[in-house]
Amino acid sequence: MTTHDPHRLDPHRPDPHRPVPPRPRAPRPSPARRPVPTRLAVLALVAVGVLASAAAAAPSLLALVPGAAATTSASLLGTLEVLEGSDDARLRETHIDPFDDTHPAIAGLHPDLRAAVQAVARDAHDRGVDLWVTSGLRTAAMQQDLLDDAVRKHGSLAEARRFVATPEGSSHVTGDAVDIGPTDGADWVVRHGAEYGLCQTYANEMWHFELATEPGGECPEQLPDAG
Repeated sequence: MTTHDPHRLDPHRPDPHRPVPPRPRAPRPSPARRPVPTRLAVLALVAVGVLASAAAAAPSLLALVPGAAATTSASLLGTLEVLEGSDDARLRETHIDPFDDTHPAIAGLHPDLRAAVQAVARDAHDRGVDLWVTSGLRTAAMQQDLLDDAVRKHGSLAEARRFVATPEGSSHVTGDAVDIGPTDGADWVVRHGAEYGLCQTYANEMWHFELATEPGGECPEQLPDAG
């Protein structure tokens, strides 16, 4: 007869005094990268587009305006700041006081252009000529809306481009152009603008002016149209 020994371990049962090895832990998944916020991405793309278009258009103007290269970067940064915080509805106004530096359409202009416009407006007013800004700084979206309207009006993009530039090619978007009204005011700038460095850019737009010469200098030959 076999006697059961209580101190003898059953080979089929685990030893209660033997330490149990820890279970291996499953590897933690790597955290997913957070996507760049859409708003920041859009602002970055707009900034790059504005800077690129300005850089492409700048050489011809910079060659004519002494000292312009030194202020171009600061002007572009100032324009971007105005665009980011501006009220688009105010940019679309068509009767703007050229001396209202708080208006985004005026505040976003290149400082030299803004000074020239205010100087010519001051002298025009002293001579009894009404003069105001009908369009200054524009957003890229606003410029695209104007181009779309022109396509509907003229029937094709090619014809519309004669009157309205693309957002990438518009000097309004970079703060380097201004439209003047009414007709008498625009005509006064056509005749006297070169004294302030202001020149009519397009032959078919007597209201569109850019800073394209030294004060008292000679304006370059006008382009036939915006296309």
